[in-house]
Amino acid sequence: MARSPTTLTKLKLGKLKVVRRQLLQRYEHQPFISCLAGFYGCQWKRYQRARSQPGECCCSKLECSCFTVLIISFFLSLVFLYFWSQAQNDYDNFDWFSYGSSGFWFPWSLLLFVLAIVLFSYVALLLVLAVCLLSEGQRLYLHWSHKVGVVVTLGVSVAAIAVFSDRWNEEWTTLLLSFQVTAPYLQIGGVAVMTLISWPVAMHVSRMNKKVYQGLTMAIYFSVLLTLFLLPLGLYSSCIKEEKSFGMKPLLIGHRGAPMLAPENTRMSFEKAIKLEADGLETDVTISYDGEPFLMHDKNLKRTTNVAQIFPNHSSLPAAFFNWSELETLNAGAWFIANDPFGTKSLLSDEDQRLAENQSICRLIDFLYLAGSNKKLVIFDLYRPPSGHPYRDSWINRTLEVINESSIDPSLILWLPQEQRSMVQSLVPEFQQTSGQQDSIEQLKEDHIVMLNLPYSEMSAEQIGEYAASNITTNLYVVNQQWLYSLAWCAGTHSVTTNAVQGLINLQRPLFLMTFQEYSMMWILTDALSAVLVTLVFTFHWWRERGLPCCTGRSRTHETGPYSKFRTELSDVWSVFNVSEARSTPTSSDLPTIYETPEVPA
Repeated sequence: MARSPTTLTKLKLGKLKVVRRQLLQRYEHQPFISCLAGFYGCQWKRYQRARSQPGECCCSKLECSCFTVLIISFFLSLVFLYFWSQAQNDYDNFDWFSYGSSGFWFPWSLLLFVLAIVLFSYVALLLVLAVCLLSEGQRLYLHWSHKVGVVVTLGVSVAAIAVFSDRWNEEWTTLLLSFQVTAPYLQIGGVAVMTLISWPVAMHVSRMNKKVYQGLTMAIYFSVLLTLFLLPLGLYSSCIKEEKSFGMKPLLIGHRGAPMLAPENTRMSFEKAIKLEADGLETDVTISYDGEPFLMHDKNLKRTTNVAQIFPNHSSLPAAFFNWSELETLNAGAWFIANDPFGTKSLLSDEDQRLAENQSICRLIDFLYLAGSNKKLVIFDLYRPPSGHPYRDSWINRTLEVINESSIDPSLILWLPQEQRSMVQSLVPEFQQTSGQQDSIEQLKEDHIVMLNLPYSEMSAEQIGEYAASNITTNLYVVNQQWLYSLAWCAGTHSVTTNAVQGLINLQRPLFLMTFQEYSMMWILTDALSAVLVTLVFTFHWWRERGLPCCTGRSRTHETGPYSKFRTELSDVWSVFNVSEARSTPTSSDLPTIYETPEVPA
């Protein structure tokens, strides 16, 4: 006998109800839940845990507050970690600043980096455990020891961010620059995380009794998700361009030579840079009391020489108040082996380490001989001697005399000192006049400036392009990290001053370089895939918890209906459906049913 269309429809709806009822069952994976609750709240035993019933809050007010603090700690520790990881370019500056404050050398930058990793990993693990517990319908209970740990992490992160903002706020510029290369990948990671947590969010939203909480939770979640979807509209990166449109690889100028492989401003350091095929050499020039220009960055000799042992009563004197006969007796390399400021001593052979330990202060004329014979560009800061120095007013002329004695090709000199520039220009017109100030193009041309020497934090592809159009090149200092060098390359920088010639010389193309079409495809596919998955997750949970009219023929809700509890050998299984339907549904002999009927108020 043929069945009527009405009967077929009822059979189909009946099958859908059975399938939905099966999906409503939540099987508790006992070992998995035990591990989650044990690590999160030290609740290793089953009777210590409690389920979050449909429509109820996932935890008490205290635990809600703890969960909120955990989330805040996660984001602030993430900011701390990201900030400090991107500051690696300037770790050397931070460590030497600490040395100047404390008087002894210690790699504080590395210690802070490890601390940032540990703190972030700790709170991230707790957050993952919490999300997994919520996904399993468990109530949250954070153990007191973890509460202390979360508060400590929050305090350290806030303190670190506050101190860096006050004492080292220029690093925030580095952070903003890093977004030009990392933001596309951070956006993908953010969308992926929001897609993953859509499961517990959708489950709890669909189980909430109060519409206000439902709407607020969904508004927050989808606002964050939509922001991440549209974030690329506000991003700019000079590395998103056609491969053929970026310029020549920036020249590499060794900052005080190759200071990661030899003591800075020593002959060995410059020889290392030349061997690595650096295009130029950078140094700092001070004039001794008897008129000998020599290479020294610091105002005194304590950091890079053994002056405290040789001249203990004069170790704090400015370097310019020593005669050259005194300066050449000092050791300028033992500190490098003893402190290992860049952590690169292990890269040196035993012979190189012995050579480094016995370096002396280098004279300007010896430096110029070395650079001139190898046809290397030269740029240097020239320090005016302090008051009372016999060469205080003639330091420029004395330096020009030494340059002339060295017979170096004048066109190799990038003349940086601002003082008496017009006089120098008239005496040696072959010098490449270089300025450290971003004046107007008209002013720069009037001063015959052909190059700007700027901190990398002032990097701007637009300005670099404007200067280049007027035949004014740009050198950025001090660039050590490959991502920063890649950004300078994409921005059209002519050259960079670096401590890490050995780490940049073999880079053949900028990192993170991609075309706009590639980036658009990556962005659109990520957003589209996330939108589909999030929609499916929310639809599934809504159908599983409440039922959709299109599937069941009528709206279903658990707000007034009782719960049925199924008992198995492994776990408790909860489902939500009408009592009359539950009683009419046959159950297997090995799955006894216990009905829990809500109390009727008197």
